Amino acid sequence: MDVRRVTDGFSVSPQVEPEDFADLARLGFRHVVNNRPDGEASGQPTSAAAEAAASAAGLSYVHAPFAGQPTAAAIETLREQLASATGPVIAYCRSGTRSITAWAVLQASSSRMDVETILQSARIAGYNLDGLKDYLRNLSRG
Repeated sequence: MDVRRVTDGFSVSPQVEPEDFADLARLGFRHVVNNRPDGEASGQPTSAAAEAAASAAGLSYVHAPFAGQPTAAAIETLREQLASATGPVIAYCRSGTRSITAWAVLQASSSRMDVETILQSARIAGYNLDGLKDYLRNLSRG
């Protein structure tokens, strides 16, 4: 498991395995967002298996899958999770890039953070989103 803190209340990770959910709960996470579509790769846990493991660990779980750029539905799901969170949220996908991208788009479109802070937060977490700078700037302008 490779948890990458983005903010005090939000982290991302590459693929989380069912046996990792208990560790996530011990680390203080309360909510999980899975951005990985079922069947994307062989051997990948299904959303149903992930949900069962999350539930057994006392975590809330939502499946907001997408491939490529974040969908409006995935961004809205993340917004809802962050807004209603009673503790830290972790989002994951194959590498974590989709999840950090969804977070960046949400932050820019809601003007919660300036674009440079978004990009720096992503860099600190190990993700280079500089290629999205102009896109994020356009989102932040409304």
